[in-house]
Amino acid sequence: MKIIKESIRKNSNAFIQGYLRPADVETNNFKHPAIIILPGGSYNHIPMVQAESIALNYSAKGYQSFFVRYTFEQEARPLLPNPLVELANAIKMIRKNARKWNIDPNKIVISGFSIGGHITSLYNDFYDSKWLMDKVDVSDAKILKPNAVILNYPVTDLTLGFPGNKETINNWVSDQKELAAEENVTDTNAPTFIWHTADDPFVSVNNSLKYSMSLNQHNIDNELHIFHHGPHGMALANSVTAWNEASNNPHVAKWFDLSNDWLKQIL
Repeated sequence: MKIIKESIRKNSNAFIQGYLRPADVETNNFKHPAIIILPGGSYNHIPMVQAESIALNYSAKGYQSFFVRYTFEQEARPLLPNPLVELANAIKMIRKNARKWNIDPNKIVISGFSIGGHITSLYNDFYDSKWLMDKVDVSDAKILKPNAVILNYPVTDLTLGFPGNKETINNWVSDQKELAAEENVTDTNAPTFIWHTADDPFVSVNNSLKYSMSLNQHNIDNELHIFHHGPHGMALANSVTAWNEASNNPHVAKWFDLSNDWLKQIL
């Protein structure tokens, strides 16, 4: 496996880190799907070890796996749309290097966890918007389009209790459209897999419910799983990423195989 790290924006700390499976000569250089992880961290950090663990688990499933270290709150005020631009640059870079990195450019997935779900859900809404295309200098929205989206206990609406104070929201948001992703879904959103726990104490399950309902209203393929119990930030929900006893939950951990089964159908 080859590990790469590439800057995805000038004059920033944003980068993409990738875990690349080698070309397999016996299968005529089979092109792998790619997945880009957008970790959580409340826009002030990302859990690097957790992000790497998730990426490596997808690598074991046959993906060329990446995670994005996006701009944090303390590095830009207002924060948005910086992380959206960085994700767009990451997808643009992956498609540009698809042959070199043994990637099928028509099988690129983005997966956001917690506040990374805010980036991911908004990106799903805005990837073909002229303002974003202009910022990353592309004229064809196909270059920026994700082929599938996964939202893991996502923040999709900043008015549903997290972060819970107006000052923080004002630090994050430059445009009212960035507040609630469900209000910006269009007929061009990518198919989306969503999971949450019903009693998540930090990010209300209503974030996932409202986004799924909006996708349904636009006839966007989506699959929603609500697990009855579990803390916030479960990641893989197994011993690899567990941060306490409750976050190691075999029932909730089924989300990973469910998402992979779904991706096989979508891609």
